[in-house]
Amino acid sequence: MGDSISAGYGIQTDEGWVNLLAESLKRSEHPYEVVNGSVSGETTAGGLARLPKALETHDPAVVIIELGGNDGLRGYPTETVRDNLRQMVELSLSENREVLLVGMQIPPNYGPRYTTAFHDVYATVAAETGVPLVPFFLEKVALEPGLMQADGIHPTAAAQPLLLETLWNYLEPLLTP
Repeated sequence: MGDSISAGYGIQTDEGWVNLLAESLKRSEHPYEVVNGSVSGETTAGGLARLPKALETHDPAVVIIELGGNDGLRGYPTETVRDNLRQMVELSLSENREVLLVGMQIPPNYGPRYTTAFHDVYATVAAETGVPLVPFFLEKVALEPGLMQADGIHPTAAAQPLLLETLWNYLEPLLTP
């Protein structure tokens, strides 16, 4: 469950980290099929609304939640973002799914108070629910020349393997061979 970062905005779908994950899992001892439930522009409210049907339809063993960036860019209250993410995690856990929460950050021009509060949402939800957290998904690419598109928000195709590498260290312990 993600937004444009996981939907592959501005790049070919097969170049995105989600597709790279699917290919990697096919070549490994991990018998998982990947379903990309990501929608460009998605907010945590939209993801929360779509999650029950996605759980029912796809019956995933692991749910990766990469949402919140659009909420932050729109200045939504951090309490709302936190509550929506917590509900998504709790719903997934209540149906015996493993969950990986993927943290995002917003540009500093939103001011230090909001930027810090937004950053803290992910650690709070992870701590309260006991799920693993990727602290900042774009850590290896956000400030690297050539790894972000001209908008400064979306990673390039060249950045996708680094996104997968960042995520994999947190995801692999949730997978059973």
